[in-house]
Amino acid sequence: MEKYSEIKKVNYEGPKSKNPFAFKFYNPDEVIEGKTMREHLKFALSYWHTINYSGTDMFGGDTEDKTFGEKDPLTMYKKKADFAFELMEKLSIDYYCFHDVDICPVGNSVEEYLHNFEVMVDYLKEKQEKTGKKLLWDTANNFGDKVFMAGAATSPNADVYALSALKVKACIDADIKLGGTGYVFWGGREGYDTLVNTDMALELDNLGKFMKMARDYARSKGYKGDFLIEPKPKEPTKHQYDFDAATAVNFLRTNDLLGDFKLNIEANHATLAGHTFQHELRVARINGAFGSIDANQGDPMLGWDTDQFPTNVYDTTMAMYEVIKEGGFKNGGLNFDAKTRRQSNTLEDILLAYIAGMDAFALGLRLAYKLIKDGRIDEFVKNRYSSYTSGIGKKIVDGETNFEELAAYARGLKDIKVESGRQEYLESVLNEVMFGE
Repeated sequence: MEKYSEIKKVNYEGPKSKNPFAFKFYNPDEVIEGKTMREHLKFALSYWHTINYSGTDMFGGDTEDKTFGEKDPLTMYKKKADFAFELMEKLSIDYYCFHDVDICPVGNSVEEYLHNFEVMVDYLKEKQEKTGKKLLWDTANNFGDKVFMAGAATSPNADVYALSALKVKACIDADIKLGGTGYVFWGGREGYDTLVNTDMALELDNLGKFMKMARDYARSKGYKGDFLIEPKPKEPTKHQYDFDAATAVNFLRTNDLLGDFKLNIEANHATLAGHTFQHELRVARINGAFGSIDANQGDPMLGWDTDQFPTNVYDTTMAMYEVIKEGGFKNGGLNFDAKTRRQSNTLEDILLAYIAGMDAFALGLRLAYKLIKDGRIDEFVKNRYSSYTSGIGKKIVDGETNFEELAAYARGLKDIKVESGRQEYLESVLNEVMFGE
C-alpha cells in the first residue's frame, strides 16, 4: 500500500486500471452532454466526518488520530484545514461543507467561541483564495452541546432559542464571507421523544418563526443562496419534525417558506424513513424543492444512520436520473456525508473511500444518461398515462370537468381494462441498459 504523502493527485485511469488510487469512472474534465463531470457532480468534502471523525463509536474510543500532532486548539484546527484543502486537491474536489464547531475549538464561553470561529473563517477564506476551492454550504451544530438536549429552535427554553439564533447568525455571516451558496438546517434534536412533555404546536410555530428570521437576516445582508432543510425521521430524537421530504415540504408550505427554502436529501435518511433515495429526490423535485444531496448509504441490516460511502450503483444511477431530470444542480451539489468504517483507520483509507464514492456517482451519471437516451422507461411511463392526453382524461388534467360530468361519463363505461404495469420487464430493461454493451 502506498503512503498518503506520496500520492500527489488521484488521476483518471479508466475502468481497466487496477491502481487502487486512480479513478475508474470519474474523469473530472470529461464533457458529458455539454458539461464537465466536475460541473455535473459538484463533489464536496464533509468536514465533520473526514477531518474530525476519529473512528469512535458508542462502544469504543478512537481508532484514528486527527490531532495532527498539535495540542494548541487553534493551531490544531489550522492544521485540520490544511489537511482538508490538501485532500481536496488530491481528489479534484472543488467544494466543502462544515458545521461551525467542525472548524474551530468551542472554547469556554460564547465570546470565545465567536472569536475562534471568526479566526478560522478568515483562515478558510485565505485557503480558498490560494487554492480556488469553494464553500458549498455550512450549518450550525445546534444539537451536540448539552444545552440542546431538548432541541434548539424547538427548545422549551427561550434562552436556548436565542443561543441557537446567535450560532445560525454567525454561520450565515461566514457563509456570506466564504461565498457559500447554501445554508442547511439539519433538525438535529428538533423533534420529541414523548408527547407527554411536548407542546408540539408551539414548537413547530417557533421553528417556523426561527427559519423566517434566519432568511430575513440573510437576505438583508445580500445573501443569494438557498436555505436547505435536511429531512430525517429519527435519531437522535424518537420523532423529528423533518421526518421525510413530504413532511418537510408540507412544513415549508405551511410557513410560506417554499422558494427560499429547498431540501438537502440524504440517502441514509431516506432509508431510515422507509423510502428509497430516489423517492425522496422525486418528492423534492416534483414539489420544486430539490436543492442538494448528502451522498452516502446505510446498511439495510442496521436500523441507524451508518453514513457509509456510497457504492451501490443502482442507487447512484437513479439518483443522477432525478438530478438530470431536474436540470442539474444549481446552488447545491453532492456532499459526501460519509465516514470511513472504524476499522478503515489510515489516511490511505480516506482516499480509497472517496475514490469509491466518487466513482460510484460518476458511473451513476454515465448510466443515467444512457438510461434516458435509451428511452424505453420514459416512453413506457408516457404511454401508461396516455388516457390523460385526450377526451375525459385531458379534461381532468386541464381542470375542466366536475363530478357531475365524470359520473355521467362513468355510467356508460363497460369492461374497463387497466394495462399491465410491466414492473419486471422494466427492471430487466434497467439491467440491460446498465450492464449491456
